[in-house]
Amino acid sequence: MAAILRNPFIPSQFFTIALILSLSIRLFPCCYSIDEQGRALLTWKSNLTSSTDALSTWNPEDPTPCSWFGVVCNSHGYVEEITLASLDLRGTLPSNFQALKFLRTLVISETNITGRIPKEFGDYNELRVLDLSQNNLLGEIPEEICRLGKLEDLSLQSNGFEGTIPLTIGNLSNLVYLRLADNEISGEIPKSIGMLQKLNLFRAGGNKLLEGKLPMEIGNCSNLVMLGLAETGIFGALPSSIGMLKNIQNIVIYKAQLFNTIPEEIGNCSELQTLILYQNSISGRIPRGIGKLKKLQTLFLWLNLLEESIPEEIGDCEELVILDVSENLLNGTIPKSIGRLPKLQEFQLSLNQITGSIPPEMFNCSTLVHVEVDNNKLSGEIPVSVGNLKNLHLFFAWENKLTGSIPSTLSDCPDLQAIDFSYNHLTGSIPKEIFGLKNLTKLLLIRNNLSGIIPPEIGHSRTLSRFRLAKNRFGGTIPSEMGHLKSLDFLDLAENHFVGEIPQSLSNCDVLQFIDLSSNEFTGTLPIELPMSLQFLNISNNRLEGQVNPGIGALTELTKLDLRNNQLSGQIPAEIVSCQKLQFLDLSNNFFSGELPKQLGIISSLDIALNLSWNRFSGEIPSEFSGLVRLSILDLSHNNLSGDLSLLVELENLVTLNISYNHFSGELPDTPFFQKLSKSAIAGNKDLYVSGEQ
Repeated sequence: MAAILRNPFIPSQFFTIALILSLSIRLFPCCYSIDEQGRALLTWKSNLTSSTDALSTWNPEDPTPCSWFGVVCNSHGYVEEITLASLDLRGTLPSNFQALKFLRTLVISETNITGRIPKEFGDYNELRVLDLSQNNLLGEIPEEICRLGKLEDLSLQSNGFEGTIPLTIGNLSNLVYLRLADNEISGEIPKSIGMLQKLNLFRAGGNKLLEGKLPMEIGNCSNLVMLGLAETGIFGALPSSIGMLKNIQNIVIYKAQLFNTIPEEIGNCSELQTLILYQNSISGRIPRGIGKLKKLQTLFLWLNLLEESIPEEIGDCEELVILDVSENLLNGTIPKSIGRLPKLQEFQLSLNQITGSIPPEMFNCSTLVHVEVDNNKLSGEIPVSVGNLKNLHLFFAWENKLTGSIPSTLSDCPDLQAIDFSYNHLTGSIPKEIFGLKNLTKLLLIRNNLSGIIPPEIGHSRTLSRFRLAKNRFGGTIPSEMGHLKSLDFLDLAENHFVGEIPQSLSNCDVLQFIDLSSNEFTGTLPIELPMSLQFLNISNNRLEGQVNPGIGALTELTKLDLRNNQLSGQIPAEIVSCQKLQFLDLSNNFFSGELPKQLGIISSLDIALNLSWNRFSGEIPSEFSGLVRLSILDLSHNNLSGDLSLLVELENLVTLNISYNHFSGELPDTPFFQKLSKSAIAGNKDLYVSGEQ
C-alpha cells in the first residue's frame, strides 16, 4: 500500500477502489470467507436470543460451517446433520435452509423454540430425520412435510401443535418412526396411515382431542412394533385387523374411550410383549386367544367393564410378569392355570366378583411379589402353600368371605412387607411367627372373628408401621413390648375386648400419630406420657378413671382427642391450651367438674366439634369462648352451667348447638341461628326464654 501511495502516476480512482476493497475484507470477512451454507446458518442464528454461548463456534470467518457445534458435514463439505438439543435457543425455526441441499438430519429439540413449522421444510428433500420435539411450537403440522419422501423419523412430540394429522401422511413411504405425542392434535387418525409399510413406531398419546376409531388400515403397517395412543379420545373397538400386526410388541392405549370387546385376533400378535388398555370401557370377556401370546410380559386391563371369567388359557402366557385385571366385572373362579406362570410377579384381581377359593396352585408361582385379590367374593381358607412365595412383598385379600385361620406359613415369606386380610370371616389367633418377619410394615386384620391376645413377639417387628385389629374379639392386655416398635405410626385396636391399663411403654413409639383404643375394657388412668407425635387419640368407651394429666399439653400435633364415655374426673388441665392444632375435642359422658377452662376458647383451630356434655361443669361460659369462630358443633348439654348465652353470637360458623339441661338464663339471642334451634336443644333451662314468649 505504501508503494502505491508513493507512485504519483496511479490515478486517484484506483486508490479509492483499492482502499474500499481493503476495508471490506477487514470489516466484512463473512461476505467472502463463509460459504452459502454457513451464511444460511448465520442468518438463522442472528434471529435467535440464546442465553448460552452454545453457538459461539458459529464463526463467520470460517470458510465452512463443518467445524461448528452441532453441525456435521460429509466428505465433500456439504452439511448433512444439524443437531441442537437441550439448549436455550429462543426464536423461531429457520425457513432459509434451502442451501443445505444435502441435509439429512435436523434435530432442534428441547430448545425453547417457538412459532410454527415453516412450509419451506417441505423443500428439504434429503431429510431422513426431523426432530423438533420438546419445544413450544404451535399451529398445524404443515401438509408440505408429507412431501419428504425420504423421511424416516418424524418427531414432533411435546409441543403445542393443533389441527389434524395431515391426510397425506401416507406419502411418507419410508417413515419408520412417527412421534406426535403430547400435543393438542385433534381429529381422526387418517386411513392413509396404513400406507406406511415401514412404520415401526407410532406414538400419538396425550392428544386428548384426537378422536375417532383406530382405522382398520392400521393392520397394513406390517412392521409396526410400538402403538401408543394413551390419554386420547380414541373410541370404539380395537379393529380385528390388529391381528395382522405380526411384529407388534407394545400396544398402549390407556385412558381412552375404547369400548366393545378385545378382538380374538389379538392372539395372532405373536410378538406382543406389552398390552396396556386400562381405564377404558372395554366389555365382554378376555379372549381365549390371549393364551397364544407366548411372549406377553405385561397385561394391564384394569378399570374396564370386562365380564365372565379369566380364561384358563392365561396360563399359557409363560413370559407373563404382570397381570392386572382389577376393577372390572369379572366373575367365575381364579383359574388354576395361573400356577403355570413361572415368571409372574404381580397378580392384581381387586374389585371384581370372583368367587370360589384361592387355588393352592396359584402359589406355585414362586416369583410372585404382589398378590391383590381384595374386594371380591372369595371364600374358603388361605392356602398354607402361600409359604412357597419367597419373594412375596404384599398380600391383599381384604373384603372377601375367607374363613379359617391365618396360616403361620406366611412367616416363610422373608420379604413380606404388607398383609391385609380385613373384612373377612377369619378365626383363630395371630400366629406369633408372623412377627418374626424382618420387613413387615403393615398388618391389617380389621373386622374378622379373630380372638386371642397380641403376642409379646410383636416387639420383634421393628419395621411395623401400621397395626390394625379393630372390630374383632381380641382380649388380654396390650403387651409392653409394643414400646419397641420405633416405626409404628398407626395403632388401631378399637372394638375388641382388651383389658388392663394402657402401657406407658407406648410413649417410646416416637413416630406414632394415630391411636384408636375405643370401645374396649381398658381400666386405670391415662398414661402420664404419650408420643409427642400424636395427631389422633381416641380412647372413648372404656373404663378409664382419674384425671387428665397436664402432660396432655405436650401433644402439640394433636388434631383429634376423644375421651368420651369413661369415668374421668377432675378439671380439664389448663395445659391443653398448647394443643393449638386441635380440631375435635370430645370429653362427654365423664365426671369432669369445675368451671369450663377459659383456655379452650383460645384454641382457635377448633373447627369440627367441642363436646363437653354429660359432665358436672359449673359456672358461666368463659368470655374466651367467643374466639371459637370456626367451630361447627358445640355441645354443653347436661351440666350445671349458668349465665346468659350472648357471647355465643360470635360463633358464626356454628351448625349444631346443644345447651339443654343446664341453668342458663335470660333471653335467647335474637339471631336467625338461635331462633331456629330446636326445643330439645335448649330444653331444661327454666330461666331461659325466647323473645316474646316470656
